[in-house]
Amino acid sequence: MGARGARPDALRARKRFGQHFLHDPAVIERILTELAPVATDAVVEIGPGRGALTRHLLQSPCRSLDAIEIDRDLAALLRDAFAGESRFTLYEADALRFDFGALARERGPLRVVGNLPYNISTPLLFHLLESIPAIVDLHLMLQREVIERMAAAPGDAAYGRLTVMLAPWVRVERLFDVGPGAFQPPPRVWSAIARITVRPQPAFTVSAGFAAVVAAAFSHRRKTLRNALKGLVTAAQIEHCGIDPSSRPETVAPEGFNAIAQLAGLGAHP
Repeated sequence: MGARGARPDALRARKRFGQHFLHDPAVIERILTELAPVATDAVVEIGPGRGALTRHLLQSPCRSLDAIEIDRDLAALLRDAFAGESRFTLYEADALRFDFGALARERGPLRVVGNLPYNISTPLLFHLLESIPAIVDLHLMLQREVIERMAAAPGDAAYGRLTVMLAPWVRVERLFDVGPGAFQPPPRVWSAIARITVRPQPAFTVSAGFAAVVAAAFSHRRKTLRNALKGLVTAAQIEHCGIDPSSRPETVAPEGFNAIAQLAGLGAHP
């Protein structure tokens, strides 16, 4: 049975979708202040839920607002709530499979905003990376620990594979934290908002083997690079890149992993 005519608060969060609905007006206002939509912006909201942020986005001067919602009952609610909004388009779809590039070809460069389900946040970030040329920036709510990893520097405890894989393509700025009470139902963890700005040009020319080196290094983060990358590169090759083979992966800058992959010719075609 659909949700036509249902009150927003009558629709319960579904665990399988990792739903925690944002309802705190102060947090919503702060997100809007950080996003600062203007009249030329094509905004995309991932996971609009009950439409608390959606309503405020439509009160902004943005040129268009496309929303992606996987829950059919919430999608029905949103269609009813915003039926008269000519700038609003709803896609009842899985954001993990959504073609952001195709939408950008229709709308122009996209500004993405959303309260991402924690259970799919990392794969969704990597999916969004595949459409980087289509995106200007992202303002995302994620579990606080994930944003700590995204914004970490070499040597930080949170520095890891996610940090390094994002580094060539985007700049990550942690904006502010959000407590569990801002959501219904409240999650068991704190959240945070990050501004992720797409670089006009990659920070460095990414080698074909970059991802393989990073994945191998951080799958054995307690090991030294010499041991973690054994079978991919030699200690001499690591040293030739100006990196101590006895270093731990969390101390190496993204450019260092790229240099290792480039020198070893990983992923290169004959």
